[in-house]
Amino acid sequence: MGILVVGSVAFDSVETPFGVVEEVLGGSATYFATAASYFTDVSLVAVVGGDFPEEHADFLRSRNIDLRGLVRNPGDTFRWKGRYGYDLNEAQTLETRLNVFESFKPSIPPEYADADFVFLANIDPDLQMEVLRQVNKPRIIASDTMNFWISSKPEALKKVIGKVDILIINDAEARQLSREPNLVKSARMILSLGVKTLIVKRGEYGVLMFAGNSIFAAPAYPLEKVFDPTGAGDTFAGGFIGYLANTGNLTDAGIRQAIIFGSVMASFTVEDFSLNRIKSLDYREIEERYRGFKAMTHFEDIPEPE
Repeated sequence: MGILVVGSVAFDSVETPFGVVEEVLGGSATYFATAASYFTDVSLVAVVGGDFPEEHADFLRSRNIDLRGLVRNPGDTFRWKGRYGYDLNEAQTLETRLNVFESFKPSIPPEYADADFVFLANIDPDLQMEVLRQVNKPRIIASDTMNFWISSKPEALKKVIGKVDILIINDAEARQLSREPNLVKSARMILSLGVKTLIVKRGEYGVLMFAGNSIFAAPAYPLEKVFDPTGAGDTFAGGFIGYLANTGNLTDAGIRQAIIFGSVMASFTVEDFSLNRIKSLDYREIEERYRGFKAMTHFEDIPEPE
């Protein structure tokens, strides 16, 4: 079951306590599509400028990502520059140049309209709604957003949330959207907007899932080396939705398993800058780390009294 992702393809310049990189491949759709491609077919809709190197497009094609929806417009590709301190949960944005992304109007190729799974990456909620008008009854619609849209277009965003099945946001965004500091109460309010499943990313503290009366908590995978958290959230979403699309198992148990695969993909991403670590993953590495997650979180039930 294939996935349609609509989002950004960008160049990132990133500084962390462990190094600096300039003009590396980034963007929400890029990270998502690369992670999801380990599990299923992915079609990507985004815009780049005339300065976008063909080698980057060749890499995405090498992952069997369909680029018929990648538009190349005159001008420069979207650029983001940021810095992380030793608290890698929070980025300081130094510069954002939208360039061709500023006038991005997603046009879904007819071949993509019947996608079973649709992921609306972090773009204007009005554009997310426009994408939904162009697709034909997907089995699952998932979306992301950010603090800027929560503060600047809250009503448009709430309309999108009411149309999607799964919302994937971080803990600060959940609190901002709900105006509630407690995440359990926050989740209850967000679910009342109509979304069926809420996934709350908590960086190095893991992930929470809320759906109806079900709550699931997963830790982050403990790593000795963390170089760059940029794109980890989008990689999580790619692994999560990619695995759901691969299995088609949308039960509570299936969603919990997909959350672990999303966490696995995110854990690989932060081990290097840009997509360097996940570019050449072997699927056996993914399975091995999944088993590590399972072993790390397993505990026995309380024995029955005699």
